[in-house]
Amino acid sequence: MNRLPLRVAIAEAERVLAAAGVASPRVDAELLAAHVLDTSRSMLLMTPLVDSDLIEDLRALVARRATREPLQHILGTAVLGPVEVAVGPGVFTPRPETELLFEWGLARLTGVRRPRVLDLCTGSGALALAFAVARPDAEVHVLEADPSALSWARRNIAAHVEGGGRPVVLHAADVRWPDLLIELEGAVDLVVCNPPYVPDGTPVPPEVERWDPPGAVFGGPDGTELIGSVVRGASGWLRHGGWLAIEHDDTHGETVPALLRRRRTLGEVTEHHDLTGRPRFVTARRVPCG
Repeated sequence: MNRLPLRVAIAEAERVLAAAGVASPRVDAELLAAHVLDTSRSMLLMTPLVDSDLIEDLRALVARRATREPLQHILGTAVLGPVEVAVGPGVFTPRPETELLFEWGLARLTGVRRPRVLDLCTGSGALALAFAVARPDAEVHVLEADPSALSWARRNIAAHVEGGGRPVVLHAADVRWPDLLIELEGAVDLVVCNPPYVPDGTPVPPEVERWDPPGAVFGGPDGTELIGSVVRGASGWLRHGGWLAIEHDDTHGETVPALLRRRRTLGEVTEHHDLTGRPRFVTARRVPCG
């Protein structure tokens, strides 16, 4: 069997993906190569030559990615912080930007014994499971309404538990429902949410337009259709001194913080930017008692 230089195959893959408009062609080419070789990206330099049939396998995956099928769907998994979750058609693909929200929330739990965390609009469950892994002592609750997303969340939570993780409580419910999760009222240390927030009609990349469920992306005419319900619910679920974080569209840098400031029970409202300087998520704190 012929053996061919891997670096040449990766360079070819990079050119194909760049021509297709993929935002990170070199990274994607290397990750696909690592997937085919069942190794890590960092170990690719240790494999100078590969069998020709593996090169053909790589070309097949590159052809899929060139159609703008999400890289995570091709790999079958997505990474968020310390976790890797299964993803595919029917569930929103976690994005790297959400790791900033995760890191912020994790820091707020420093010194909190056996924290209680609530993740709203959980989708695949990635954000909730990141907290569950980083804080094994935490009691983590997740909420999701979409049946397809629920199936992915159940799958990922089950894998977490099978791997020795603490069970995560899944609530099949819509954040807009009244009298929701009354048992958690005043008892949550951290509420996080990455809701559908893109204003209806906004152009989005092909990976989002063709593959992410519209209901997990678009949040009504101005993108805040669910965010108001998230703020109202969190105001009741948070303990005094507890924290709230909501990811939002980069056009919401003033709108969403204003929604939080209208709640008398919330204070310390702060806007956070992503690595490109765009508004990305807002945080607030339930006003401490006394």
